[in-house]
Amino acid sequence: MADFKTHITTSTVIGIGYGAGAFLIWDVPFQQCVIAAGLCSVAGMLPDLDSDTGIPVRETLCFLSAVIPALMIPRFEALGMTPEHIVFASVVIYVVFRFWVGKLFKRYTVHRGMWHSIPAAAIAGLATYLISFSPEFGIRIFKAWAVVMGFLTHLLLDELYSVDLKGRTLPRLKKSSGTALKFFSKSAWGNFSTYGKLAILVVIAMGDSNLMSFFDAQPINLQAITEPTSEYLGELGKELQPVRR
Repeated sequence: MADFKTHITTSTVIGIGYGAGAFLIWDVPFQQCVIAAGLCSVAGMLPDLDSDTGIPVRETLCFLSAVIPALMIPRFEALGMTPEHIVFASVVIYVVFRFWVGKLFKRYTVHRGMWHSIPAAAIAGLATYLISFSPEFGIRIFKAWAVVMGFLTHLLLDELYSVDLKGRTLPRLKKSSGTALKFFSKSAWGNFSTYGKLAILVVIAMGDSNLMSFFDAQPINLQAITEPTSEYLGELGKELQPVRR
């Protein structure tokens, strides 16, 4: 299988291309493109959370522990939380992901199980959609797809590296072939659990707006980062022109 360096390098290159293309072609705000590129890069390590030990698990958990609270800040602000409450919630999220999530994966998953699958990539994308709160639907989808792309890059590399070409006239498939890009595994419980989580996240994502409305959350004004700067300068120039009498 591909090693850590290959996975992170490939997903980083894909992420940079994704962010650059969105900025140059679709005029997505630069800072959002940078975030999406970073998410795609790290998502290239996400499938290896089901490994018992190793660099990918440690580095990925450290990154998630720091980034998820940062991405949650707009939602916290929309909920009307005070700075003190936001700091407390961020610390709780950090501790949970840094010291608890890894143990859950180690206990309840097996390497190359259903976490190495296409529905798992969808779960990661939906989780990103919910975490990256924004009134701009396109921005949330943009970030979610960045994670899905990084996740799928990992799975694709695993499948490519399952083909043995060394010293052979004809390629031979290794035992690991077919264990990454899959929709189902041999474990009935693993299949049920994965698709159950996917269904729950779909329902939550569909009702996210109603849920925020229930808490009387005010939408965040992202106008300053979604409209071209030239329009602001033009309007500002009109307002600053002296009134002729």
